[in-house]
Parts: sequence; structure tokens; C-alpha cells
Amino acid sequence: MKIAVIADPHFHDVVSWPGLEGPAFRSFADSIASTRVFNESSPALKALLDDIVRHGISLVIIAGDLSDDGQRAAMAKTAALLDDYTRRHGLRFLATPGNHDLYAIHGRHQSKRFLNADGSHVLVTSDAEMPQGDSVARLVTDDMYCGGYAQALADMASFGFFRQASDLHWESPFGSDDDLDNRRFVIRSADGATERNMIDASYLVEPVAGLWVLSLDANVFEPRNGDLDPVAEASYHDSTSAGWNAMLRHKPFIFDWMSDVARRARAQKKKLIVFSHYPMINPSNGALADEMALFGMSDSLRRVPVRAVAETVAATGIKVHFGGHLHVNHTAVYHDSDGFLVNVAVPSMVAFPPAYKVVGIEAERLTVETALIGDVPGYDVAFPFYRAETDSEGLTGAADHVDFLDRHLALLVRERYLPKEWPADLARLAPMLSLVELDRLAGDPRSLLAEEIGPRVSDGQLTLLDMITDWYRLRKANSLALDFIPPERIARYRALVRRFRTDRSWLPGSLQAQLAKFMRLMSAGLDGNPSADFTIDLRDGAVEDLSRHRGRTERRQTGGA
Repeated sequence: MKIAVIADPHFHDVVSWPGLEGPAFRSFADSIASTRVFNESSPALKALLDDIVRHGISLVIIAGDLSDDGQRAAMAKTAALLDDYTRRHGLRFLATPGNHDLYAIHGRHQSKRFLNADGSHVLVTSDAEMPQGDSVARLVTDDMYCGGYAQALADMASFGFFRQASDLHWESPFGSDDDLDNRRFVIRSADGATERNMIDASYLVEPVAGLWVLSLDANVFEPRNGDLDPVAEASYHDSTSAGWNAMLRHKPFIFDWMSDVARRARAQKKKLIVFSHYPMINPSNGALADEMALFGMSDSLRRVPVRAVAETVAATGIKVHFGGHLHVNHTAVYHDSDGFLVNVAVPSMVAFPPAYKVVGIEAERLTVETALIGDVPGYDVAFPFYRAETDSEGLTGAADHVDFLDRHLALLVRERYLPKEWPADLARLAPMLSLVELDRLAGDPRSLLAEEIGPRVSDGQLTLLDMITDWYRLRKANSLALDFIPPERIARYRALVRRFRTDRSWLPGSLQAQLAKFMRLMSAGLDGNPSADFTIDLRDGAVEDLSRHRGRTERRQTGGA
């Protein structure tokens, strides 16, 4: 048996939007400020599903964030697309809700900018109080509103959240009744004074004989202190940065149920596949301390799970977990005296690298292969509108979907990550310092301050910014990134890492001290890359590398499976 696992499709239909004339293209300026692209989700998800059909796979797991941002129109169109693949190709979809699919009890407003052919944009919002800003027009519509649990789960009803006639077994943490009124728990504010009755969407299903699929709802909408309006978005802590860390505090019943499910699966000899939206193990290649030292508590680091999550899950008997949310390709393993846990981080089709996982189920092992999707018909559907809006970075010169996402990542590094996460002096110097100058600094006997360094780069020279961008490629794609970084650059990076690996004690706060921290991160990125294709021994958690590195062309031709 083979199963496809996809994550974070963030589907946005570019064909039309209620109330708008013509195509419904989102502003690319908004994509530059985001960790994902928007319009490309439409052709990318269709290409991914077509690839799954070509491989003869019928069971598809979706690890959350099915829609763009949970808007009513987006949820309806996402469900319609997936239901069409069910009707035409027999695909069965099992999903878990992501933080972009729903919001707490009553939902929240959404506002998006849609492009006109001349590069201007229209603000489409569900909030009548939202100002028009620099948009040329404003459209207020309920179709833009993101629903709460009841509304969103009704939209995704056929994706495992409710019992289907063909299911051999179905249950939730609350029993066999799939009525949402009987799938509620009490969640309290930090001070204990405010209580809300919240739905949990977790379920266990046996879609085919011998296979159990456990979908865990790891969204946590914690009420803020004070008896605030339960309808207001600001009355809750957003689940985006909470994930499994908040599950430890607010959903202990889920861990008890996980233990019971794992015990019964072993006793009944069922194969158990477990997934949620959020990761259970930090995908940092063991470099968390170095990232904290360089960046402090960045937005990215706020989203990673603490060690106690893996400890608690391993004690339940759950052995392998698939998750999304971070848009990265990664595999991490945790071992302790209670057992082990393997967390497989599944990438997204709307961020670099665009790929999904193919899981083969055997007697005592799982085989996991990574399918990189480069051939996306219509990946450039919005390019004429981007040209009218902005093309200063050559975005519309992308050769294919992968190349477009790679260019988007480079923009993210410059426009989002550097200014928001990096020390200001390194961010300023990144485009100025060449690799030649970095090598000289590594051998300089003085500990220099950043302000002592001016522009030191000539045309055509690789810079610190290039190296940082390649580090983000490695951080997000791991071994897949080796298909996108020339070998000669890898060799130069390794040489620089060695140059900064000396016993010298750089003056704290000096430029070299900061560069040495980054070089440690680069070393982890170069040497700690998990393979894209591997097997997991379900008896001891051993992960065996199937192919350290498969060429880009071969992976595209085979789909990676």
C-alpha cells in the first residue's frame, strides 16, 4: 500500500472570485511579505493531484491549511476541487485542520488585495470597517470571512472529520458519535478566569482493512485573560505559534487517547499512520542553540516545539508523525527510554521546495520518498499581471514552478528574513561583503566591529547575502537544496566554515564573532541534511537513507516515487 501525504496546499482559485470580474489574482507584493505564494497554488495543487493519480495512489492525507486563509469562498472551492478528484479518480482525502482553515468558535475577518490588469488592486474584505488604503476600490463580502470550527468542518465534511459509509471504523477522542456537539472540551485562559467551550476535530478512521489513520487537531485557541467578547478575534491567542507546545497545557486528553489508540493498534495488528498540522520535533538539524544565539526569539523559532512534546508523544507509543505548517522538507528522530518518535516534516507546493511525500507501508517499516513537482502547467498564469505590478527582480523570467519559488525565497531572504530576524549590522553588510572578504576577515588578527567595514564587493562576486540565501535553501529543503546550489559554491562554503572553526575567541559582539555563529549554522545545513528518501524501522526508529541525493532531472521525471 502507498499513501500520499501533502501539506499546506493553501488553495486559492484564480479563475474567479464572487463579486469580481475577470481572474482573481492576488497581489504579488503580498506574496513578498508572506512565506508562501498565492496565485500559483491553483495550478500547483492540480499538478500535484495529477501526479498522485499517475502513480496509482488512492489515499491522500492533507496535513492542514487546505485553503488560502479559510475564506468561505476559498473553502468551498477547495472542497469542490478535491471532491472532483474523488469523483473522477477515486481519491480519498483525509485531512486535519490547519491554522489557516478556521479560527476558534466564531471565525474572523479576512482582507486581501486582488490585482487589476494595470497593476492596481482592489481590496476584498469581510470587514466593513476595514479602510480601503491604497487600493483603487473596496469590495465588502461575507465570502471573505473565515469560519470557526462548525463552519469549516462542514465545508470539509467529506475529508474524514465525520463518519463515511465506507469506513470500517471511525471514532474521536470523545467516542463513536461524530456530532460536533459531542466533541467539545473546556479551554481556559492563563489566569483560569475565562472558559470557552471549544471543538476538537481529531479522529481515527480505518479507510481500508488493516490501516488506521489518526488525524490530530493540534490547533489551540486559548482565551486571553479577561472575560472578553467570545466572537472577537483578539479575544484568543492565535494558534499559529502555539501548536503542540500549547497541546501539552490545554489538550491532555489527546495524549491519553493517543496512548489508547497506539495500544489498540498493536493489539489488533493495525498499521497506524499519524498526522497533524504542526511539527512534533524541531526541524533545525540540531542547530537550535546557535539559531537562538544569532537571532534571539524570532518568528520562526517561536513556532518550533519544545523537547517535552517529543518526550510526551514518544511515551504514548506513537512512532511516526507527519506534519506541515513550517513549509520545510525535513526528518527528525527523538529517542529516550520510553521509546522513539520520527517526525516527517512535509513541504508545501506554494513554498520552496514544492514537493509531497509518498509513504509505502510494509510489515515493520515505512518507506518515505519525496516527490518534487517541477512540471506545473499554468505556473505562470499570473505573470502578465505581475509585470504590470512589479518585475524588478525578474520574477516572470522563471523557467518553471520550482524556479519561481526559488526566486521567491531569495526575495523573502532580502525583504523579510534579513530585516525581521537578523542582527541589523549583519543585515546591512550581507550584500556588501564578498566571500573573498569573509575569508580575509577569518584570518584577521583583529576583532573588528561591523561599522568598521564598508562595501567590499565587486560585480559578479558571491556575497554574504548569497551564502545566507543558500543557507535558507538548505534550511527549508535539506538534501533537495543540493540540486539548486552549484557544487563549487558548496565547496567554497565548506572552506569558509573551516576558516571560522578556529580556537580563537573572537571579541563578543565583534563582526567575526557574529559571522562565526552563522558559520556554525551553515555547517549544520551542509552536513546535517536528512535524505529526501528513506525507510523507518518501526521496531527501533532507525532511519535508513535510500538516496543521499537524487538528481533534479531524475526526480522530476519519476515524481520521486
